[in-house]
This record gives sequence, structure tokens and C-alpha cells, in this order.
Amino acid sequence: QIQLVESGGGAVQAGESLRLSCQFSGIPSQIKAIGWYRQAPGKQREFVAGIGSRGSDTVVATSVKGRFTTFRDNAKNMAYLQMNNLKPEDTAVYYCAKRPYGRLSRAIGSYDSWGQGTQVTVSS
Repeated sequence: QIQLVESGGGAVQAGESLRLSCQFSGIPSQIKAIGWYRQAPGKQREFVAGIGSRGSDTVVATSVKGRFTTFRDNAKNMAYLQMNNLKPEDTAVYYCAKRPYGRLSRAIGSYDSWGQGTQVTVSS
């Protein structure tokens, strides 16, 4: 069974950085594309970034482009979301999720396993 566990969230000031980690467990051959999503109170869960199974293809949402990047280390079963120059509007619970396919996608319905989420709070 595939499990994903996020960590690295916290409370920071605007302009600071955080790195979120996603530990995924399970048979490595089943590990496919990883996506990062976030959900702020009262809002729908939104796509933040995605990375393909090999790590060579990535995409980030327009709202975080130039500030957030994602990468992975399959040897360690880890994926990361590096968040720089954080803004108050980045405050949300951040989730990592897995697709059953190697290609990344923004489509939330294509992800079949989710972590429990980690809170990121950015104050001005």
C-alpha cells in the first residue's frame, strides 16, 4: 500500500522560505508522478506543482511561478516543494499526492493517494 507523509510546514514571516518534504512508501516501481496541492480555509484545493516519475519534468502553478520549485529523490522515496519568498496568500494546508501514472498532471481527480497535509502559515 502506498503511503505519503508530508512534513516541513510551519509559521514564517513574509519573504521567508520553507521546504516541504513528502515521504512516500511502497514498492518503488509503483511510485509515479507526484503532485502538490494546497487548501486555504473556505477555498477549494488547488494545484501548486507537479513532478513526473523521473523528476525531469515539472510544472508549477502561475501563482507560485518563480518562487516555488519541486524536485524528488527516488532513491530516498522523497519529493520536495521548495517555497521561497512566501506571501500571506500562500497560507494553507499543503498536500502531496500520487498519480498511478508517470506523467505529471494538474487534474486533481487523477491522483489516487494523498498525504495528511502540513500547515503553512505566512504572516505579513
